[in-house]
Amino acid sequence: MSPSDPDDIDALVVAGPTASGKSALALALAERLDGTIINADSQQLYAELRILTARPTAADEARVPHRLYGTLPAGEAASAERWRQMAVAEIAATKAAGRRAILVGGTGLYLRALVRGLAAVPDIPEAVRAEGRALLQAMGGEAFHRLLATLDAEAAERLAPGDSQRIVRAWEVVTATGRTLGDWQRASAPPPDAPRVAALLVMPARLALQPAIAGRFRAMVEAGAVDEVRALLAQGLPPDLPAMKAVGVPELRRHIEGGSTLDEAVAAGIRATEQYAKRQLTWFRHQAPRDMPTSRILREQYSERLMPEIFSFLRRFPLTR
Repeated sequence: MSPSDPDDIDALVVAGPTASGKSALALALAERLDGTIINADSQQLYAELRILTARPTAADEARVPHRLYGTLPAGEAASAERWRQMAVAEIAATKAAGRRAILVGGTGLYLRALVRGLAAVPDIPEAVRAEGRALLQAMGGEAFHRLLATLDAEAAERLAPGDSQRIVRAWEVVTATGRTLGDWQRASAPPPDAPRVAALLVMPARLALQPAIAGRFRAMVEAGAVDEVRALLAQGLPPDLPAMKAVGVPELRRHIEGGSTLDEAVAAGIRATEQYAKRQLTWFRHQAPRDMPTSRILREQYSERLMPEIFSFLRRFPLTR
């Protein structure tokens, strides 16, 4: 099959919200397809957060090759572009080794950067950037988020009020350019090294995720997540680093610093994870058809009984035949 054939893909993507079973699906596919799993989750990049980010276990990593898990120290701030460069290199290395690249994760922005590139937004004047920071400080996250919703409803829907860096960025772009960040992203051209991908989107109903989210967060605490966060805090890192804002870190930090009981911290962590899953579902529901048009949506959490449906889709591609 020629490289220009639309069915000749470079990588398979398994994406969806947290606790949907996408990692288990990727592992099952990698074993069947002689695959290498490449991480596409921004939080699982950090070495210090194995438990709290539900990274693959050592036993899972022994079953098939895994790449870009625990790659960066928490003191470094990953970006979508940095991850994209690492992922492109790993896809090429996987193909050179005669294996199949399977990207798995829930960070929609990373996957968009991979297949569509990053938006070529003009430089934002420093005066606008300063105004955005000042407004956020004066108004607080909730009120600033409501302001953003009047200017860029799409960004406000997918971003949480506490995601201060991204909501300020969205406000800056629409204020300075008169166009939303989503408009700029849709107008961007794919980079020349963009891989061709097919995607499996694991998209169960939000309510169906809640028991899995709650059970997993409690299991992470029992497995040592509190000590993991305590060790992270001991590094004295700036609070605005991505690892310091990973889901569960602020909630367990409050407990460690005496601001809540463990039960209260667990309940808060579960709520934060549910909110994160809601944002992920919103992202993939609205953005994935545009970013990854060759895709199949699975309407329930992964289980082995879905494999016939999955392989009826995958047989279209020489990568998986």
